Order: sequence, then structure tokens, then C-alpha cells
Amino acid sequence: MTRIISSFAEVSANYNLALVDLWGCVHNGEVIYPAAEAALIAYRQAGGRVILVTNAPRPEAGVRARLNEMGLSPDAYDAIATSGDAAQTAMLIGAVGTKIWHLGPDKDDGFFTDLPDWAGDYPAIERVSFEDAEGIICTGPFEELTETPEDYRGRFLAAKARGLKLLCANPDIVVDYGETRIYCAGALAQLYDQMGGESLYFGKPHPPIYDLARRHAQNLGLRFAEDRVIAIGDGIQTDIKGGMAEGVDTLFITGGLAADKFGADVETPEQAPLAAWLADEGQAPTYAIGRLR
Repeated sequence: MTRIISSFAEVSANYNLALVDLWGCVHNGEVIYPAAEAALIAYRQAGGRVILVTNAPRPEAGVRARLNEMGLSPDAYDAIATSGDAAQTAMLIGAVGTKIWHLGPDKDDGFFTDLPDWAGDYPAIERVSFEDAEGIICTGPFEELTETPEDYRGRFLAAKARGLKLLCANPDIVVDYGETRIYCAGALAQLYDQMGGESLYFGKPHPPIYDLARRHAQNLGLRFAEDRVIAIGDGIQTDIKGGMAEGVDTLFITGGLAADKFGADVETPEQAPLAAWLADEGQAPTYAIGRLR
């Protein structure tokens, strides 16, 4: 049975590496959660290491810059592994062709411009119109605050008829931006799959982003020993499912996307509704906590 804890410090000494989700765990898209920041700083001061593992569809440099803007202390983490980096690698080696239609907001342009040094070893990627595309890179809806996946059904029908593959740079279905719930690239890719199209995924819960996290761990001088790693996040089908698939312990943040499911006090989830909900989701995290603290 999933054990409910009141602070990460209760169990953190059992782990030398924490793989920590960002959105819904460390921030809400607008502000950093002070208690989460403090918990990660304390963990690192005690000798632990933190890799932020995020489904953000942007390279690491862009995510780091945004965290700096939001004021997250650099003492709270050691490295960042992004879905954007994992998906960008797939794009550069030609997973969906070299003529690409970008489905996503302008803020994700860094996916195409902030390229690794080795990108020149492969054919150049060209951003083109939908009509000329060999494949689709999806980083989210064009208008995140207003659009839904259904707005793209017609375009997806045309894409499916042409046999275009869709590379999903963010497998999240939804996130809460402040008080507003918005659709992510994963919701669009899910619709495309349901319509008979083919989507490729590189973020949580899929293996490529964990391979990237392993490389970061090696750079930190750590051996990715499964019994000493914990994955932390609020996405039961991304953060928790992915961590369990990698064979590591998991800490489910109940006060994130599913905050209304576990009783009146967001900070203190109730065991009975939590157990029932987890059974329905088919997941069994090692621990649960209201919010990371």
C-alpha cells in the first residue's frame, strides 16, 4: 500500500538521487512553490542530488532560463533533463523527416534554434508549411489558453491521409497554468493516435527521457542504482508510471493535477480515496504527499 508521508525528509535519506517533476511539483507555471524549493535545497545539503525531469518541450537552456526568471534557487537542483532535448535528438536524426511542420506556440521556437553542436552531422531540418511537410513536430496547441485537441481534428485527418508521423515533444495531457487548466502536446498526439495516425513520444513515461537522466547522473558521478533513486511528481500516468517502469521508488504529489480527489485538505490526502483512485489508475506509488515539502 502507498504510504502517505508529511515531508520528503521522512524518507529522503534512503536515496542519493531524486528525479523531480517541475510543473505541479516545484511550480505552477507562474510561481515557485517555496516549500518544494526548500525541501530540495535541504536534500542536496544532506548529500542528495536532484535532476529535474520535465516534459517541457524545450531544450534544457530554455527551461533553465525560465526557472531563473521565476526565481528558483540554483541550489535546488544539479541538472535538468527535458522532453524537448530527448525529442530534439529524434528530430535531428530524421525520425519524422527533414521538412517539418511545427504545431505549437512561438515560445517553443528554441526547439528548432537551440541545437546541440553535433546537429551539423545530420541533414538540416527545415520548417515548412503543413502542405509541404514530411512530418509534424508538436509542442502543444498554437493557442494554449483557448484551444482544445478537437480544434485540430480536420488538420489531423489530412495528416493521417498523407501518412505523416507526429513527434510529440511533451507527452503531458494537461497542466495547470496558475488556476487555468490547459492542454499539452500529449493531448493532441493522443487524439492523432485515436484517429489512426502515428505519434512518437520521448518524454515521461517513455524511456528516452530516463536515458537522458541517466547520462546526467553519470556526469554527476552517480551510478543510476535503482534502489537509491526516487521519482517525484504529480502526474500519475507520466511521473509515477514512468518511474515505476524504470524500477525506482516513486513519490506521488497528490496536490497537483488530481488535488480534488483525496479529501478536503489538499495538504493531507486521505488514505481510502487515494487507494481507490490509484487502483482505478492502475498505479502503486511507493509514497504520497499533499505537496512537496
